[in-house]
Amino acid sequence: MPGRLIVIAGIDGSGKTIQTKLLCEQLQKDGYPVVSTDFPQYGKTFFADMIAKYLRGEFGSAGFVSPYLASLLYAGDRLECKDRLNAWLSEGNIIVSNRYVCDNMAHQGGKIGDTVERQKFFQWLDTLEYDVFAIPRPSLNIFLNVPVEIAYHLVEKKEPRTYLAGEKRDMHEEDRNHMRNAQQTFLEIAQRENNWVIIDCAGDDVLLSVQEIFGKIWGVVKNKLVEKYDESF
Repeated sequence: MPGRLIVIAGIDGSGKTIQTKLLCEQLQKDGYPVVSTDFPQYGKTFFADMIAKYLRGEFGSAGFVSPYLASLLYAGDRLECKDRLNAWLSEGNIIVSNRYVCDNMAHQGGKIGDTVERQKFFQWLDTLEYDVFAIPRPSLNIFLNVPVEIAYHLVEKKEPRTYLAGEKRDMHEEDRNHMRNAQQTFLEIAQRENNWVIIDCAGDDVLLSVQEIFGKIWGVVKNKLVEKYDESF
């Protein structure tokens, strides 16, 4: 497909939404056809509504629910969007996605303490999403590396969310240990895979400005993806 899929990933509170917005605006400004998406698709798909129930704790705590079963909900949500993603790519669009398969790997894989079992889970999820459900693979995954304590406090600044019945935090965001495990799992994946870039968003535990972080992201996208996109036409 001539299009490109860029994923903005990170733990809750890492600034994915604003950086997704800024990246789309910059791409549009420079004349690239760009569309954005956001997973889960709350209020739009059957599986996203099930994810909301999961995150409200209606199926039990995060540690109680099997990572395999929880992952099926998130994968199902993306499956419901597959035709739209493929259509966008076939039209030559650059898609910027706030969360994707990698977030499923990190949040659910972080529940698995044993390294061997965690790798088995990664392989199972890769097969499920990319082979069985056959959703498109990303061209580039960008991980926003924000210290857990900073991210935890930034979540508190969010507005109450409809899918949480007016609460600010879902059960993943309430649990610092879950956030730490997800952070470490993101880093494990990002350091191993070729189509990943880690953006360090803080120095000496002080968060960089939104524009400073975006400057790093844009430098990566321009050098690794946009120039290759231009060459394909």
